[in-house]
Amino acid sequence: MEANALERLPDPTILQKLMKIQASLNIILCQEEWLRYHSFNQEWNDGVSMAKIDNGSGDHLFILFSNEGSIIKGFDHESELSPYAQDEHKVWQGIYDDVPKGLLPLLDDDAIEKEDVTFCIWRKSSDTSWHKGNVEIPEGESDGSDFLLGCIFHTPEDFVEFATDYFELSLSLEVVAKIYEDLPITEEMIHSLNSSCDVKEVLQELELLHLRD
Repeated sequence: MEANALERLPDPTILQKLMKIQASLNIILCQEEWLRYHSFNQEWNDGVSMAKIDNGSGDHLFILFSNEGSIIKGFDHESELSPYAQDEHKVWQGIYDDVPKGLLPLLDDDAIEKEDVTFCIWRKSSDTSWHKGNVEIPEGESDGSDFLLGCIFHTPEDFVEFATDYFELSLSLEVVAKIYEDLPITEEMIHSLNSSCDVKEVLQELELLHLRD
């Protein structure tokens, strides 16, 4: 993975806020929960929040936030590092070897699919930067981290470019920018972004998402 992709990851507090903003927009733009690209569960486990990116094509990214720190598990189904690309069907050597003992158990949930992994990144609460295991990637191959970390949209412009294509909706950059600024989401803003959605249902979901802010 290129160093700049790792360096571009913000600190966990900012990343968590960013993932929640993108999840909020997905709630507005897509009423079918299983079709959403970004989602967020504030109370995934005791003291643990979980963000997920699922592109619907077999690739996913899980981010777990806890007091111990944060851990990111990604799976690119086309990567040579995928267990499915190997006869032994096992986790590629080095991916989890250096993960701190306090963070690795966060992945121990059937829904996280711990064994389906092509890269892992973590950051303890006491760390000042993100870390990645010492993994030998075959020449010309990729672990999918650049691709999947690129699905975290840092700016409203990037999100609008993505969502216009993915959800096939014409979005107001001005309204999306307000949500990225973490301004309260109003009925008018919801209707502006997706006139066909059930505004009351969306507001209820958003309230649950932001219940513990």
